[in-house]
Parts: sequence; structure tokens; C-alpha cells
Amino acid sequence: MKVIVGLGNPGPQYAETRHNIGFLLVDLLAEEYKLQFRAKFQGLWTEGKVEGERLLLLKPQTFMNLSGRAVREITNFYKITGSDLLIVHDDMDLSLGKIRLRDQGSAGGHNGIKSILAELGTEKFWRLKLGVGRPPREYDPARYVLSPFADEESMQLDEVLGRAEKATNLWIKGETDRAMNLYHR
Repeated sequence: MKVIVGLGNPGPQYAETRHNIGFLLVDLLAEEYKLQFRAKFQGLWTEGKVEGERLLLLKPQTFMNLSGRAVREITNFYKITGSDLLIVHDDMDLSLGKIRLRDQGSAGGHNGIKSILAELGTEKFWRLKLGVGRPPREYDPARYVLSPFADEESMQLDEVLGRAEKATNLWIKGETDRAMNLYHR
């Protein structure tokens, strides 16, 4: 069994923001696999069979800074280890279009990941970091990640979500080295 958690904030005002890129990917996966979300585990979740593997998708509805609560609840319920858990989140240290797949690491200043680290008590879980870039110097980073993507970024966003979907499918199949070799750009 594999669990993929997309990080974001609930509510229509956040739907298309940089901070919600994790939600955007999980929505894309659910659409691709024809899965319907329902409420459970302090979030919206769904399940299905993908690549011969039972797959659970979760979008925590706790707001970003408390994402760990929902992640702890689903991982405890299903007895999921870090090797079968993938957290998808935005990363300001990567420019838009860049992705990184890692099997462990620190929070790197990301409050959703900080919450997950605190709740799980380990940094040994997979993360798929989707670059959103840094704001201009005069721009508040918190306001930046809560702002929508610019119109001129929409093609780049579609392209990165497509590559992230392919990398995720390889992760589901256990082909993590291949995913990293093909999609770290």
C-alpha cells in the first residue's frame, strides 16, 4: 500500500495558489485514476488500485501548518512506514518547473513538513518537492506562496505537474532511482 499526501490549504481562496501545488498534483492523480474524494483522516481522501498497488491519496484540510495531524492519522490507521509515504509540497528553493524526489530530509523552512516531522517523529519519508520559485526581494514570502500563479506561468505549471505525475507513477512502482534520474531537472 502506498500513500500520497498533497499539501495545501483548504478553501476556494487558496485553490490555485503556489502553496497548493501539492493539492493540484493529487487532484490530477485522482482525475487520472478516476477516484472520488470523501472526508476522513482530517482531510479529503480516496483510494484505488494503481500499477498493481493499493493507493491512498490525501489532501489534509487542517491548513498547511497542521498537516502532520492528518498524515499521522492516516499512517497510524493503515500502519504505513516512511518508505510507502510520499508528501508532495511546494518549494521556494526550486524555480518553477524544477522537481526533486527525496527519501528523507529536514523541513527546509516549510511549515507543513515541520508539522509532519513533529507528528511522525522521523524525517524518513518520501517527499516530492515542486518548485514555485522565490519572490522578488521586496515581496513577503508568506504572501508569495499564498498568491496564485501568474497567467504566464500556467504553461510551465501544466508541464511540471505532468512530469510530477510521471515521477509519482514511478515512485508507486518502486522505481525511485529511475524517477530521480529522469525528472530531476
